[in-house]
Amino acid sequence: MATVLLVRHGRTDANVRGVLAGRTPGVLLDDVGHGQAGRTAERLAVVPLVAVVTSPLERCRQTADALLARQAGTPTLTVDDALTECGYGDWQGRSLADLAREPLWATVQSYPSAVTFPGGESLAGMQARAVAAVRAHDAAVEREHGTGAVWAAVSHGDVVKAVLADALGMHLDLFQRLDVGPASVSIVQYGPGRPRVVTTNSSSDDLGWLAAARPADDAPVGGGAGHVSTDATR
Repeated sequence: MATVLLVRHGRTDANVRGVLAGRTPGVLLDDVGHGQAGRTAERLAVVPLVAVVTSPLERCRQTADALLARQAGTPTLTVDDALTECGYGDWQGRSLADLAREPLWATVQSYPSAVTFPGGESLAGMQARAVAAVRAHDAAVEREHGTGAVWAAVSHGDVVKAVLADALGMHLDLFQRLDVGPASVSIVQYGPGRPRVVTTNSSSDDLGWLAAARPADDAPVGGGAGHVSTDATR
């Protein structure tokens, strides 16, 4: 099976100000966000990515460009609208503090599968199109590059959380229990039987083992020996 790295974009000024940016154009990484994207790119420099697929929004394009700049090879770059931010409709551009006073806010927190944003997209619809896109790209990567190929999907916090919830077999109503920080890496392997979530919300651990790992179809009974850090072998 191939391995997908789900990468959230780095921090933006809208994140700092507590504004729901949504699909607003011109929302860029701030200085901290550029640093976060650079550190993630450095962590992945030892992992030969075969492809990077990104949301079309600028903050994700900037993060994807940072990943590509540190790759020794030449991964393909694809922009996929299916990985874009959720369509928050009338909520877009408003402060989170203001939105928290909306009656719908409690439903977003506890029953997101029932939410359709006014003038926008449903969270269930967002999950469906994002999961379908990630699974389709993953299958295409495996067909072209074989098992063991690693690729990255650069997207947004709620989108990554929704994809992880699907891979974990969680109902969408539980996806708010997941945390996905700026420029974090989550790792999923889609096997013939069921997905395997290798890690979530990773921001500092060594990922060099991905360069040589060959995933097995079956989970090891008892948990297995785990992955050896490349630092531990020096």
